[in-house]
Amino acid sequence: MSNLRTSRTRLAGAAATVVLAALSLTACNNGTGVKNEGASAATTPTANSSSSAPSPSASSTSASSTSAGGSGSSVSKATPATHISASKAPGGTTSSTKPVTCEGSNTRTVAAPLTRPVNHMLLTVTNTGSRTCFLYGYPAVQFGEAQSVPPVIEDSQPQAVVTLEPGQSGYASVNLSATDGSGKNGYTSKSLTVYFYGRSMSGSVGKGAHPSLPAKGVYVDDSLKVTYWQQSMDDAVNW
Repeated sequence: MSNLRTSRTRLAGAAATVVLAALSLTACNNGTGVKNEGASAATTPTANSSSSAPSPSASSTSASSTSAGGSGSSVSKATPATHISASKAPGGTTSSTKPVTCEGSNTRTVAAPLTRPVNHMLLTVTNTGSRTCFLYGYPAVQFGEAQSVPPVIEDSQPQAVVTLEPGQSGYASVNLSATDGSGKNGYTSKSLTVYFYGRSMSGSVGKGAHPSLPAKGVYVDDSLKVTYWQQSMDDAVNW
């Protein structure tokens, strides 16, 4: 009988122990002792969350802007600027604007005897063309049927070649005869031809000019000589 009571008492004690253990576990699950792993996983932000992503660096932006398959945020490459080739730039010299040599076909020549200095004649050459022309050297004048041209006064040479824009004039004077009567082989001529030198001064170029002379003609002798072409009339008549 006493053994039966003892067994019942042990069974009752064991049952009470089990109940207490169950109550303790329940209390911990309510937040007083055991960590809730499921709740922690639900509230932790992931690596792809926009709220925690860092701003893109300059290097990453540059890489995305040059990639061929970048996303919508990539910056497209700029189109290179177009430059005009210097060889095609306006304002270049063409054959239609290049200066030419002054000669009979693109000028008009007038011969006018002067009273001062005496026994002198002024030649005026006007550019009648559409392009600038150069008066090289001096006029090669031929009076009547003369077989040679008179010499030039070397001291009259200008510092630069005479340049005539369209409509402009150049000048040269002709010393017809000696003022003191010392000249020889004099004669009266009623015709004059003016020839023009080229840059090389090796011979005449283009057409000659045939300015008219006074009806009575002009008197010339072997003292005949000419000046270089001059840019101004004053420079021409000073010789």
